[in-house]
Amino acid sequence: MVNQTYTADVLVVGGGTGGTAAAIQAARRGAKTILVSEFPWLGGMLTSAGVSVPDGNELEAFQTGLWGAFLQELRQRQPGGLDNSWVSFFSYDPRIGAEIFADWVRELPNLHWISGQVPLEVYRQGDLITGVRFTDFAITAKIILDGTELGDLLALADIPYRWGWELQSEWGEPSAPATFNSLTQKYPVQAPTYVVIMQDFGEAIAPEIPAAPNYNPSQFTGAWDGYGAETFLNYGRLPGGLFMMNWPICGNDYGEGVGRLIESDVSRGEFIQESRWHSQNFAHFIQKQLGRRYGLAEKVFPHTSTAFALHPYYRESRRLVGLTTVREQDILPIPKGRVASIFNDAFALGVCVREASPIGEAIAVGNYANDHHYPGVQFPLQPKSIRWGGRWTGTPFTIPYSCLIPATTDGFLVCEKNISVSHIANGATRLQPVVMGIGQAAGMAAAICVELNCQPRDLPIRKLQTALLEDNRSKALIIPLFNLPPNRSDWRHWQLYYLDNPQAYPVSGDCPESAFDKALIQENNCFQGIFYRLEPQEYRFTVTAPAAYQGQNWQLVTLRSHIDEQLHAYSHEQLVTLWGHYNHSGNWLLVEHLNGG
Repeated sequence: MVNQTYTADVLVVGGGTGGTAAAIQAARRGAKTILVSEFPWLGGMLTSAGVSVPDGNELEAFQTGLWGAFLQELRQRQPGGLDNSWVSFFSYDPRIGAEIFADWVRELPNLHWISGQVPLEVYRQGDLITGVRFTDFAITAKIILDGTELGDLLALADIPYRWGWELQSEWGEPSAPATFNSLTQKYPVQAPTYVVIMQDFGEAIAPEIPAAPNYNPSQFTGAWDGYGAETFLNYGRLPGGLFMMNWPICGNDYGEGVGRLIESDVSRGEFIQESRWHSQNFAHFIQKQLGRRYGLAEKVFPHTSTAFALHPYYRESRRLVGLTTVREQDILPIPKGRVASIFNDAFALGVCVREASPIGEAIAVGNYANDHHYPGVQFPLQPKSIRWGGRWTGTPFTIPYSCLIPATTDGFLVCEKNISVSHIANGATRLQPVVMGIGQAAGMAAAICVELNCQPRDLPIRKLQTALLEDNRSKALIIPLFNLPPNRSDWRHWQLYYLDNPQAYPVSGDCPESAFDKALIQENNCFQGIFYRLEPQEYRFTVTAPAAYQGQNWQLVTLRSHIDEQLHAYSHEQLVTLWGHYNHSGNWLLVEHLNGG
């Protein structure tokens, strides 16, 4: 029964990574915004799902928008810094991430956050979405955004969506299967992971971790073979002796009957319970193998089982049938290049977004490798990884605005993993920084639609792009360029130049003119030693000073473009002086400054 009806300019349903970003951006733009979340924490993958070791958009030039602002806040609030694990350059206590999002919401008087609610019904008038009903209240709004983890509003509103695989014959994706097979049947979408946080109790004895009802140790045998126990634990090391367990090799990915997630509330609950048990069993196995020094973390998440995330880490969702669909071809590198095309090559349904041409539709950027998870299965994918800054990263690509817009429905946008994307390409578009950028763009678009009294499909794209580039709080990258960090005075110029002249976009991903701002040396540690070039983008360093590290051999990595250029120019066995941060987990030195530059 509806006891009260609220009205808003913008309604965001779902407090995940994209939904949170969308609500904050819409409200910052001035729209009266309501955000309804299922859980007491905002941030989704980055917080309540426990994936506080995020992947992608790690290079300095890609740390923009709300993603860049989030990293800056983490650096200020996280004792000991963010360089703790070896799978990511950013690892933090999820409690701190949740605090940041809550603080950002609280500072906005025109943003009303309601937690502990899930959508039950979507109101529509013909092809127009007008509101959403919850347990005892409803909300009507001019623009409604689906920020749920599994695209629940798509189903409730009868908006066409995809679930499962597409064959190669559909769009010509090189990695798509030619026919449906046992893999596509068993795993219609990628396997989720129920993240569990473990803790190093040191000399104390950790409480025993009980096995769940379906314990089978053979599922985890060999989980860290080839890595060693310490390296395995350091994969997702967090500050304060914590370890994030999100391990894909004989670990806690869980995909048995994953289709149950969208069958019914009961079947979804059954899957979630089983996936949580699976992670409990993995933690039990780790403790049995590595000893009672390691146990479940205490007082991390705000519910009874404090070591377990509030919900699973969902890698895939219902996926909108939008005006365009991002395919694998749209995220792969240009021939002989290091970047994907910024032309609007996404598959179109024949419905044009006003003013989409010739400036292109890019509204967000990602760069992660195409990464798929199917327990026990190695699925080959067309490579999109590149070496840069002494390490492996991914080909940068862009997200077009029209993949956020339903093909035939108005008053509605998506802002999570539920964009119009193929199953194959979802492996790269699902990453946390990309989804945060998608959410920021969707929130900005919704607010501007309210200002202009227009539908999302009629929004002038250049107005949206300009608003993202010029946002006074968190200006957001649209065109990926390796050597164009956001603090450059000509940053906006080059962004607009390539939006207007996409045919001029360099296959190298570098601006023709390069300048940089030097790092603040006093914030880093100084090291001297011998530089070794193993490959064109693989560097080692033998420390000669300070004495505490003398003789140690480290990998050299950087996130800064001009440092990458200097490392590339160094001579083999050259004596060098470096400033940066040493990461014990990855055995690398993150270089921020070099002598001579």
